[in-house]
Amino acid sequence: MALLNFRRPVETVTPQNGAVEALMQGFSMEVMPRTAEKIDDFRALLPLGTRVYIAHIEGTPIADMVATAARLRAEGMEPMPHFPARIIRDRAEAADWVDRYRSEADVRQALMLGGGVSAPVGFYADSMQLLETGLFDGFDRLHVAGHPEGNRDIEPAGQDSIVMHALRWKQDFARSTGVDMAIVTQFAFEAAPIIAWCDRLRDQGITLPVHLGVAGPAKLQTLIKFAVACGVGPSLKVLQKRAKDVSKLLLPFEPTELVQDLAAQKAAHPDFAVDRLHFFPLGGIKTNATWTTTHGGASARPGL
Repeated sequence: MALLNFRRPVETVTPQNGAVEALMQGFSMEVMPRTAEKIDDFRALLPLGTRVYIAHIEGTPIADMVATAARLRAEGMEPMPHFPARIIRDRAEAADWVDRYRSEADVRQALMLGGGVSAPVGFYADSMQLLETGLFDGFDRLHVAGHPEGNRDIEPAGQDSIVMHALRWKQDFARSTGVDMAIVTQFAFEAAPIIAWCDRLRDQGITLPVHLGVAGPAKLQTLIKFAVACGVGPSLKVLQKRAKDVSKLLLPFEPTELVQDLAAQKAAHPDFAVDRLHFFPLGGIKTNATWTTTHGGASARPGL
């Protein structure tokens, strides 16, 4: 039976401490058109105003992306579609995407990223080139990608000079244009490398807020598969250690410990770069939404 067209009340479980609840406020979530289709009504799962990123995988028709954005807008969410530079052929195609998103779905926010393909299909090789087109002037918010454990597609493991230079360029772009910007990251499974990366950002003069990627609850095998495919680095050992415990092998892996550690860091150091959490629902949107609701994320938070 289809859900009624209103947001149902949800029962929440009080977090063990207020720090977790504070960090969970204003979380975001990522979907694809095909996964969004499985949800009857997002209002039954997420707080009104939740930012929902729409991943644009190569080969996804733009019509499907725009329709998903329009549906999210109609259901009270804040759609933020991906603009992967390397799958956009030219300025005309980029302009068409922007126009359709704005006219058909009232899209006001976008995630700018290079994209996961090895070679550009057209003119654009990185998000900086897209930002320079001027096509996104007037957007309320533009987010850019970050990788706490490195990005081997850009430079070898253990190096970050190219990435840091790019983030400084984007920060300068945000300051010169006045657009609100944040860094949204790939997911990781351990707090220590995340904290070290955030400290590195500040040492490099990068003060953009960080929306930290978190893998939602999922089967261990599923998380390991996605982690390897996405190039997750040292924190992968958290999953590998879990896999050795036969008693836990079939149980879902939840990000509870990671979130608690990050919340404790934020409470102890209010200037800690992580401002919000961004969930990748690798075990399903409903499963992830239930976890966020029961761990303090029962309301949206405007702004960054």
